[in-house]
Parts: sequence; C-alpha cells; structure tokens
Amino acid sequence: MPFVRISLPKKLSQETKNKISQSVHQSLIAEFHIPKDDYFHVIEELETQQIKYPESYLGISHSENIIYVQIIAGQGRTLEQKRKLYHKIATTISSETEITINNIIIVLLENNGLENWSFGNGEIQEPKHLK
Repeated sequence: MPFVRISLPKKLSQETKNKISQSVHQSLIAEFHIPKDDYFHVIEELETQQIKYPESYLGISHSENIIYVQIIAGQGRTLEQKRKLYHKIATTISSETEITINNIIIVLLENNGLENWSFGNGEIQEPKHLK
C-alpha cells in the first residue's frame, strides 16, 4: 500500500516521467512484494527554480535533473529490503532514463500500515496482504 510522490523537473518528457513512475512501482513489487495493482503515484512537475538542492552533499554531486521520490509505506521491512529497494529504484531509473543515479533522492516514511490508510468510501480498509 505504498503511496509515492515523485517531484521532478517539468522539462522532462512525459515518457521519462512515466518510466520513472514505472521504475519505482516495479521496484516496490520486486523488493517490498506489494501487489501489482497497488499503484498510487503522484507526479509533481516543478519549474527549475522550485527545486532546491546542493551541488554536492555527502560527496555526491547533483544537477538540475535531480528528482525526489517520497514513499509512504507500512512498517515491517528490514534494513536489507530497504537497501535493495533504494538500489533497485536508482539503478532502474538511471538505466531507463537520462536521470543519473546520483540525481535520485529517495525518502521512505513508514506508518503502522493499518488505521493510517483509507483507499476510498471514507473507511479504513485492512488489506489482506498485510496480515
């Protein structure tokens, strides 16, 4: 049940934006074992001046093609699963698009995965795949 917000430069092509989203989704399927139809993404297109970043941070350089991937997901994944997810997202995006691996920032926010989600009808659902 991850919810994904991808913030990126508006100037990127629609094809690139779609590939970024698909890369994140396929990585979540592979590493977090989410269902294929658990696909809730928002792509936030920003003007260049709306995206702030350092030229270098922790020895990693960044450029105007930087993208931010924020994932909100239920708790319960191991540190190793998270490492594999970040690696898979970054390598897939960089191999499928012109975005370089150093320009992919990923933030994972976790919650308890149950009462913090409503997928419609104004109700709290309890997805069976989380039990």
